[in-house]
Amino acid sequence: MTTTTIRLPETLKARVAAAAKRAGTTSHSFILEAIAEKADQEERRADFNQIAEERYARIVAAGKTIPWNEMRGYLEDRLAGRKAKRPSARKLAR
Repeated sequence: MTTTTIRLPETLKARVAAAAKRAGTTSHSFILEAIAEKADQEERRADFNQIAEERYARIVAAGKTIPWNEMRGYLEDRLAGRKAKRPSARKLAR
């Protein structure tokens, strides 16, 4: 484990101390957990963006897609237990 110094404004330090006390933990543990949560959030965001870019690249390469309103209607029908014809992909509108 390494040591890192974080300089906090007094008002933020007091907020962290109060929040840690309410959570039943130390300020140190509270700060570590907050940093870990923020890092996890950013990693999930980066993963999401990468998947979205890959999917969009596949759509552009194929040149076909299904309009959302058609797909949504299909999914709603399926969820409601109704028979539904699966929408077919067509040329991508630009």
